[in-house]
Amino acid sequence: MNPVALVVDDEAPIRYTLRAILEDEHLDVLEAADGQAALDLLKHRRVDVVLTDLRMPGLDGMALLDALQRLPQRPAAIMITAHGSERAAVEAMTRGALDYFAKPFDPDEVARVVRRVVATRRLEDENRRLRAELALGRTMVFASDAMRRVADLVERIAGRDVTVLITGESGTGKELVARALVRGSERAAKPYLRFNCAALRPELAEAELFGHARGAFTGAVRARPGLFREADGGTLLLDEIGELDPATQGALLRVLQEREVRPVGEERAVPVNVRILAATHRDLAAEVREGRFRHDLFYRLNVVTLHVPPLRDRPEDIPLLAEHFCRRFADRFGLGDARLSDRVLRHLQAQPWPGNVRELEHAIERLVALSSGAVIDDLPPSDAADALGLKERVAAFERGLVAEALAAEGGNQSAAARRLGVSRVTLIDKMQRYGLR
Repeated sequence: MNPVALVVDDEAPIRYTLRAILEDEHLDVLEAADGQAALDLLKHRRVDVVLTDLRMPGLDGMALLDALQRLPQRPAAIMITAHGSERAAVEAMTRGALDYFAKPFDPDEVARVVRRVVATRRLEDENRRLRAELALGRTMVFASDAMRRVADLVERIAGRDVTVLITGESGTGKELVARALVRGSERAAKPYLRFNCAALRPELAEAELFGHARGAFTGAVRARPGLFREADGGTLLLDEIGELDPATQGALLRVLQEREVRPVGEERAVPVNVRILAATHRDLAAEVREGRFRHDLFYRLNVVTLHVPPLRDRPEDIPLLAEHFCRRFADRFGLGDARLSDRVLRHLQAQPWPGNVRELEHAIERLVALSSGAVIDDLPPSDAADALGLKERVAAFERGLVAEALAAEGGNQSAAARRLGVSRVTLIDKMQRYGLR
């Protein structure tokens, strides 16, 4: 696909000439006669590079440059200046232009400038893609194009202080995406708090979010600031936002509009500066149509939507996730370099995983906890969501402690027993029980 250029100039002959030059450079070309027309076009079209005249009626080139910096998908910019206005060109570059050329222009010079800017743009796009995969890869494991698209969106919006609505089925990893957004933001070093909107009764949810005065209700033995004030300067994730009751929805809307909270039982409002991330497994647009979710709150939250696809739509991620969980649980349970057999990986990849990544994680935890060999070749039970029971978890954790003590003491059983605070006979009994040597 060719790069797309937008030529902005109030002189039709200039636009015609630039179109010919750019098309010779294999760019698709759009035209606008002034800055406002260019912005109107950019609302509907993705553009890679904008070539804009400096002096135009209405919205001029400098104002257009400023507007370009605020776009979610910011194109590269080249300024076209009149002869002798190099000072303006320098100012344009401080305001976001990557290069400039002067009128009357040499077609070869224009082509050279455009080639350089397009090449720079491609390099920036590739770097952004790699940074996105790295940022999301710190919290999530993936190889699919679907998750790479999520990673790209995470990178583009993480540093922009906008509200993000994260959607997806339960277990897909919405909270991990939220962490990646926080990590890539300017608020990364500030507080990051999570509130489960389904966890509290309506009368307590407002107090938890907005704080309360002492004695505001039964059990309020002391005042609390609330999550909004605790997260001031940072980020608050409203998880399962679709479960929020109508009264709290209204109170939340007021906070988002006014950027201040009024603790329960107090008259004064307190200003807050919090970035909101919201997550839900529900279709909020459908909830709005059914009257279960406020339309005004939905539009306030739905500034940018980021959808996390279900695991069945990205089966190429399953082997990587399975191996990742296997390494984690093998380390926790003292199995060293245990790995899943190819047979198991093929079986896992063929399953639908209605519980998504969380269900896969529980299945791998059970496989690893119940195994003893270096290669795990047992297939998970038909009900893969069958979570590891408490007794099995305790046994697996104990095996990990025993294996860790033996490794730390170089296999010396007496020293390992002292490290664990048990007798050597007890240690040997546990080693036999767990297949450790």
